[in-house]
Amino acid sequence: MKALPLLAALMLSLAPDAATAEDQFKLLVIAAPSTYHYEYIPVARENLERLARLHAFAVTWTSDGAAFDGDLSQYAAVMFLNTPAETLSEPRRRRFEAYMRGGGNAMVVHRAAIIPPAAWPWYERLVGRSFVNHPMLQTGVVTVTDRRFPATFGLPDRWIWSDEYYVTSNPYKVTIHPVLNADETSYDPTRIWPGQVGHRMGKDHPEAWYHGYEKGRVFVTLLGHNVEMYRDERYLQHLLGGIYWTATGRGQG
Repeated sequence: MKALPLLAALMLSLAPDAATAEDQFKLLVIAAPSTYHYEYIPVARENLERLARLHAFAVTWTSDGAAFDGDLSQYAAVMFLNTPAETLSEPRRRRFEAYMRGGGNAMVVHRAAIIPPAAWPWYERLVGRSFVNHPMLQTGVVTVTDRRFPATFGLPDRWIWSDEYYVTSNPYKVTIHPVLNADETSYDPTRIWPGQVGHRMGKDHPEAWYHGYEKGRVFVTLLGHNVEMYRDERYLQHLLGGIYWTATGRGQG
């Protein structure tokens, strides 16, 4: 009788990984530390991997871009999570561009939307907006502008949120579809560090959007500055909705 538990344990050890077999898609996350964004990484990883287990998708995590040396076509989407994209080497940039031209998809989170002017114009157009500056982190109101988009599911119409509300411009005349907007009357856009000038964008101040680029889908959220945000369930649901749409193209009502 004692042999039966041993046999069962052996059979279990030789069985294929059920979670892997059931994965719906694979997501590559690049989360490279930068000067102001590094403490979030272990918390974000823990919670994104928890969401992946719950929703049956696979996550490959890289902090240095090494995964870009491999076969990117295996991934339904690539997420740049608070990562300075300009740190990718030229060969890795070319591989990512080829991935997008082949029908790959991209998700850009917070700091990853910032790239120095002329550093990588192709990527700047992928983001869809160009960074100008941002005021100090403040509590404000984010409004939902597209209830049909998965990254807004579960969010209130007016969401109290504390973040760096990035100011952007559109030098490449890219058409985007905003899903979240910052209400500038709810915080002070001019509250900024000495020597800098705060800017207002007015009523049209997108904080999250989607659009098509090359042959793929792109979702961008400018929210997500500090570590505690990656423990916030509403914010994580915002990211999950973005991942779901970016990887599958599904979910829009």
